[in-house]
Amino acid sequence: MNNLDKEMIVLNKAFASKEEAIRFCGQKLVDAGCVDSDYVEAMVQRDRMLSVYMGNFIAIPHGTDAAKEHVKKSGICVVQVPDGVDFGDEQEEKVATVLFGIAGVGDDHLELIQKIALYCSDVDNVVTLADALTKDEITGSLAIA
Repeated sequence: MNNLDKEMIVLNKAFASKEEAIRFCGQKLVDAGCVDSDYVEAMVQRDRMLSVYMGNFIAIPHGTDAAKEHVKKSGICVVQVPDGVDFGDEQEEKVATVLFGIAGVGDDHLELIQKIALYCSDVDNVVTLADALTKDEITGSLAIA
């Protein structure tokens, strides 16, 4: 996460649904040349199979194992959602205020998920990302991860 491109950071975004949020993250990865457009659909499918919500107000949208063929290079985007987006269901609300859209060549996605999960296991780190006013604050915070 040390080399996070500022173009892959989006501040103050709002979404009407978790699918809209996942598709937005996927499109950021497409625009960066990390994946082709079929990967975005696989990200939505992945959430339907098993929620991409990780707890501590974060979600990590990523594709299914079968979608690896659509990954051109590893990449990550960070999307700040101050009002949150609900990844839960009728029984339980699961609000994410920070989204990490990822794609990984080979097993890179597993390493990315592990690094993000470890960093975000400290809710203070999530608060720092959620409250950041500039992209520099986010890159500075994640550089220590």
